Amino acid sequence: MIRLPSTIEAANRSATIEDVLALSQRLSNWGRWGAEDQVGTVNLITPAKVREGAACIRTGRQFSLAVPFNQQGPQTGLTARFNPMLFMTRDGNDIATDAIRRLPRYTHECHSRFTDDVWVLPSQAGTQWDALAHCIHDNRMYNGFSADKVASWGTTHCGIEVWKDRIASRGVLLDLPRWCGRDWLDPGEAIFARHLEECAAAQGVAIGSGDIVLVRTGAISACHAAGRWGDYAGGNAPGLAIDAAEWIRRHDLAGVATDTWGAEVRPNQTDDVFQPFHIVALVYMGLLLGEIFDLDALAADCAADGQYDFQFFAPPLPMTGAVGAPINPIAIK
Repeated sequence: MIRLPSTIEAANRSATIEDVLALSQRLSNWGRWGAEDQVGTVNLITPAKVREGAACIRTGRQFSLAVPFNQQGPQTGLTARFNPMLFMTRDGNDIATDAIRRLPRYTHECHSRFTDDVWVLPSQAGTQWDALAHCIHDNRMYNGFSADKVASWGTTHCGIEVWKDRIASRGVLLDLPRWCGRDWLDPGEAIFARHLEECAAAQGVAIGSGDIVLVRTGAISACHAAGRWGDYAGGNAPGLAIDAAEWIRRHDLAGVATDTWGAEVRPNQTDDVFQPFHIVALVYMGLLLGEIFDLDALAADCAADGQYDFQFFAPPLPMTGAVGAPINPIAIK
């Protein structure tokens, strides 16, 4: 196994909830954009940043970063989420057998018929953004809004729809496995702040305020190589260490997304709390956080031409009151 001087290592599991809370307070963005802000770090995507992203387009090559939304998706692991299900309310057989009659107002013979369908899926079944209402700590979500703002019919605060026209920026890929000379990182390997900094330097790409950084671990590559998703959803995985939040805040990123189910390293760095990075990032920083991004094709192209920045578009479906939404992120180089 080839290792570069700076290696990825198994997470140190000595962290405690006190460490997580101290980091949360130090990096908190509560009140930074006003007491009523629900947008969080997406506020850092300015018109100038959008233009900077557009300036990264050189060839016009486009890359979809979404996994297919179908029954062969990643939700085969340890969670209650399930893969998308597609149902036809009108299909071709209905037309062929004349089960669907002409509309009553048409009296002449009409050969135009239509098919129709319905999707049933958890909003976080595939490639998706977490809304800021997705994570609650101590009965509060981002910016101090009360947990009871999330009712059984949806959330009235920090829902996914607040970003419907905000997610266009300069994107940057950090390809950790290639930097380490490997095909993928292993479950339990933690990506610390220093790894992100050194990977960016090795790739020759600068990180700026308002950027959206895509962190590749190779987790989806490993699933493809195995021919199955296995415990990808909810199982042990490589991912961001808690201290990566400090690097994110230092660079004032608008967002971060990974190719793993939960973004952060699993097993988690502390037994005290489930998904501690989410507490720091979503609840206190108000960070745009994405998961289940398929970064393999983009990574291969970046490695081939040495360009690791691009125009990035990924608006969520404006599902009012939802705490997450499926997306089809696009990188344009």
